[in-house]
Amino acid sequence: MMQARMGSFGSLNGGDEPPIRLISQPYRPMPQRFLQFLLLFMGVGIVFSFLSIYASWYIRLPGVVPVVQPRIEPPCVQEPKWTRPPTTLLHEMDDSELFWRASFVPMIKQYPMKRKAKIAFMFLTRGPLPMAPLWEKFFKGINEKLYSIYIHSFPSYRPNFRPSSVFYDRQIPSQVAEWGMMSMCDAEKRLLANALLDISNEWFVLVSEACIPLRNFSTIYQYLARSSRLSFIGSFDDPGPSGRGRYHEMMAPLVNITNWRKGSQWFELNRKLAVEVVQDNTYYPIFEHFCKPDCYVDEHYFPTMLSIEFPRLLANRSLTWVDWSRGGAHPASFGKDDITLEFFERIYDGEVCMHNGKPTSLCFLFARKFAPSALAPLLNHSAQFFGF
Repeated sequence: MMQARMGSFGSLNGGDEPPIRLISQPYRPMPQRFLQFLLLFMGVGIVFSFLSIYASWYIRLPGVVPVVQPRIEPPCVQEPKWTRPPTTLLHEMDDSELFWRASFVPMIKQYPMKRKAKIAFMFLTRGPLPMAPLWEKFFKGINEKLYSIYIHSFPSYRPNFRPSSVFYDRQIPSQVAEWGMMSMCDAEKRLLANALLDISNEWFVLVSEACIPLRNFSTIYQYLARSSRLSFIGSFDDPGPSGRGRYHEMMAPLVNITNWRKGSQWFELNRKLAVEVVQDNTYYPIFEHFCKPDCYVDEHYFPTMLSIEFPRLLANRSLTWVDWSRGGAHPASFGKDDITLEFFERIYDGEVCMHNGKPTSLCFLFARKFAPSALAPLLNHSAQFFGF
C-alpha cells in the first residue's frame, strides 16, 4: 500500500503533468427578442433626445431661459452720420479752415450709402432777394432731397424769411464782397465750400438776386444730370482791351498771355471742379497781386485757371442768359414792361449750342438782370413762360 502511494507521488516529482479535462459547452445565440428590445430602446432614446433639444429651443418652461441661436441679418445700409449735411449753416470756421474742410475728397469713388445727387443753388447777393417769390414757386412741390440753397449776403443783412420758406436759415457766414475785387471771388469760393460740406451736392449753380429760372426744376435737373461731366463756365480769349488788355506780364510764367481767358462769373460747376476751385492756392496769389480793380478779377480768375488745368471738362459757355447789347460796364436790366412772351421766345430761340455733342436750342436755364418791378408779371405768367 505504501509503495503504491510512493510511486504515485514520485511520478509527480518526475515532471509528469496531470491530465486536463476539457468540457465543451454548446453555443447559444442571443435571443431575437432581446435584440429587438435593444434596438427599440435605442430608437426611443434618439427620439427623446431630439424632443428634448426641440423643447429647450421653443418651449419656455418656468425658470428656464431658452437658448436661441442668433440670426445673421444682412447689414442695413443707412446714411452714416458723418455723411449727413450740417444741421445748421452757421459755423465759426474762418476761410482757411472752411476751404481745408471742404476740399476733402474720398479716394474710394463708390459711396457707402445710397446717394441722391442734388443741385446747390448759391445766391450771391448784397441783401434782399426780390425774386424770392418766383423761386419759391419754382421749388414748390420739389423733393428737398434734390436741391439745397445757400445765401451769401453782406454780414449786416438780416433776412426775414418765414420758417416755411425754402430760404429760411440758408444764410452762410459771409464777408463784404466788392464788385471787381478779389473779395468777390472769395465770396464765390465761400459759397462753394459751404455747399461742398453736403456730400450729396453734385452740381453748383451761382446766381444773383436779379436771376430767374427759365425752365422748371425737372428740366434743369435732367439737363445737368445728362451733361457728360462737363461744367458750364464761359472761358474765351478776348484780344481786345477788356480781354488781353487786362493781362499783367508779371503773371508769367504761371499764366502766359496765351492762357488768359475771360468769362461770365455766373457759372455751374460739378463737384470735381468745385473742389479744385476751393482748394486752389497756386493761381490765387497771382491773381490777387496782379489782377487789380481795372482787371475785374471775377471775370478772369476761374475761367483762366480752369481752362489751363481742366480744358476738357469745360463746356465753355454759361447757362445764364445776359444781354450786353446795350453796351456799358453792366448788362441790361429788365422791368415789368419787358415781360412778354415775345421777349422770352427771343431768349429760347435766339441761339444754338452744343449739348452732349449735339446741337440744341436749349442753351440757357437762367437769365438776368431783372428789376423788382418785373416780379408781378413773372409770377402771373410763370406757367406760360417757364412751365411752373
